[in-house]
Amino acid sequence: MKIEKSTFDFLNNLKENNNREWFQENKPAYEAALANVTAFIEAIIVELSKLDPHINTDISAKKCLFRIYRDVRFSKNKDPYKSWFAAGISIDGRKLAGPEYYIHIEPEGTFLAVGYWRPEKQHLDAIRQEIDYSAEELFKALEKGGWKAEEMSAEDRLQRPPAGYAADNPHIDLLKHRSFILHKNIGRKDMESPKALKTVIETYSSMIPFKDFIHQAIEQ
Repeated sequence: MKIEKSTFDFLNNLKENNNREWFQENKPAYEAALANVTAFIEAIIVELSKLDPHINTDISAKKCLFRIYRDVRFSKNKDPYKSWFAAGISIDGRKLAGPEYYIHIEPEGTFLAVGYWRPEKQHLDAIRQEIDYSAEELFKALEKGGWKAEEMSAEDRLQRPPAGYAADNPHIDLLKHRSFILHKNIGRKDMESPKALKTVIETYSSMIPFKDFIHQAIEQ
C-alpha cells in the first residue's frame, strides 16, 4: 500500500491551477487521488488497531479525512482548494478532543504527527500538571520511542510561564507548550514506495508511548 505517483501529480497540478473551472474539468483525477488516500488511511487504521487500544477497525477513514475545500471567508488567500490531503485518525475521526494521529500528504511537504493540538482547558491543565508532577515519565515515554523532549514541536508555546507555574520551574519550557506534538517529515519517494505503509506505521509506533502519556494525563 502506497501513495500513487498520480496522486502527487494531481496535487501539484492543483497547486498550479487552483480554480473551480480546472477542478471540475479534472474531477476524475481528484476522485482517483481521493480513493488512493482513503484506502491508505484505511490501511493505517487496520495496522494501528493492532498497536493502540484507542484505535479500532470501526473507525471510518472518510470521517478522518479533512475536506479539500478551503474556508476562504476570513483568509487573504482565496484559493478554493487545499493542495494537499490530510487526516486526523482517532476514535472520533478528525474531531477528537484528545490525542490523535495526523497525516499530511503533499508532494514536497508530507509529514506525520502524533499528539494533542490545542487541548481544551481542562485537558491542558491536566497535561501540564502531569508534566510538573511526573516529567520523568514523559522523558521515559519519549525515550522509549527514540525521541527527546526538545523534539516536541515548539511552534505553539506561551512567551511567559502559564498561570500557577514559576519561571524557575525546572520543566518550564515544556509547561509553556499549548500543543503537545511530535512530528516527522516523510519524503515523496518514501510515500510512493511499496514500503510506504510500513514506514508510516513504524513512525507512528515510535510516538505511541508519548501518546499514551497524554492519554494517562487527561483520563485520570
